[in-house]
Amino acid sequence: MRWAHINRNEAAGFADAVTMIATPLYSNTTLVSVLPTLGWGGTVVLLKKFDARGYLTLAERHRATHTMLVPVQYQRIMALPDFDRFDLSSFRFKTCTSAPFPPALKADVVARWPGLLVEYYGMTEGGGTCLLIANAFPDKLHTVGRPVEGHDIRLIDDDGREVPQGEMGEVVGRSPAMMTAYHGRKDATAAAEWFDADGNRFIRHGDVGRFDADGFLTLLDRKKDLIISGGFNIYPTDLEAVLARHPAVADCSVIGVPSEKWGESPVGFYVPHTGVDANIAEILDWTNAQLGKTQRLAALHAIAELPRSAIGKVLKRELRDRLAEHAL
Repeated sequence: MRWAHINRNEAAGFADAVTMIATPLYSNTTLVSVLPTLGWGGTVVLLKKFDARGYLTLAERHRATHTMLVPVQYQRIMALPDFDRFDLSSFRFKTCTSAPFPPALKADVVARWPGLLVEYYGMTEGGGTCLLIANAFPDKLHTVGRPVEGHDIRLIDDDGREVPQGEMGEVVGRSPAMMTAYHGRKDATAAAEWFDADGNRFIRHGDVGRFDADGFLTLLDRKKDLIISGGFNIYPTDLEAVLARHPAVADCSVIGVPSEKWGESPVGFYVPHTGVDANIAEILDWTNAQLGKTQRLAALHAIAELPRSAIGKVLKRELRDRLAEHAL
């Protein structure tokens, strides 16, 4: 698997790369950039802790050419008022993975940060990878791209049947480098596998998506995060996309909470934008006015910072726990 990472990235010009790394070294997110850099004789610049301005200062100083960042790091960097004063002209190749990457943020990175922007979508378990070269497909920024060569990604329904092109389904994938099993967890391994009619083994990604006519995959949400309210399927990412457009919202997330009346109801959390004055009721009313009747948020809570993993994934379970404990 690691050798494949090195070979696959030969075309990305890692032989003389200066690669900025601001994510943990134990993560596959990081290793897909660190290993080809070292394998082709480049230089890795490691940040002990991520800080947007500190990152740009070091990138300018070292004339960085490559980087791997997660979406929240791109967000914080691009939000700096003085971003444009830093000389980033040495950059050739920027990558992103691990969490949803908003289309508007991709467009901003492409417009203001030199070099290619490439988004990867896949799993550490090896269940197939999609790739989006954002600069080359400005009309596909809402997608995660197309499957890379040698990778097979399909969509299935709840009964394990492949869905027709254009319809939604659970993402399953197959690649030349796939895990054998979760160690000592036969039940978990079986739950993660799907086999096609020819007996080929695929890994379930846990995401719901749709392929367009050009073969680009749009992710709708994590299957486990799907909210079923009054019999309607609600995808938190749809609600988050609307909430994030409010000028007083710097960051946001939506979760489903139990409801006696509806089964589940969507509840939002947001990080207030510094310097923008708006109260929770105003933001909630504005957001719900943009949403369909079955999608509207039942409540909205302000929070100082969204809980995230070390590679930028929002920890929705923690949000549910905080809501249950009234410890916002």
